[in-house]
Amino acid sequence: MPYVKIEVTREGVTREQKQKLIKGVTDLLSDVLNKDPQLTFVVIQEYDLDNWGHAGEQVSVLREKGITAERKK
Repeated sequence: MPYVKIEVTREGVTREQKQKLIKGVTDLLSDVLNKDPQLTFVVIQEYDLDNWGHAGEQVSVLREKGITAERKK
């Protein structure tokens, strides 16, 4: 019975994006580990920017500095 927890900052992840994450992780576990999708649990937990830190600073401060996790093109 797989359980996957996805943790993200609360920055506007949409319902549709969450559904894609849940489906994608479920499909991945089914394809790679042959796990039954009906017994796979995926939980998404969101955190306020002040409650998440990296390199000694709150993410809210990093965002003010223009630092994001967006993939560069």
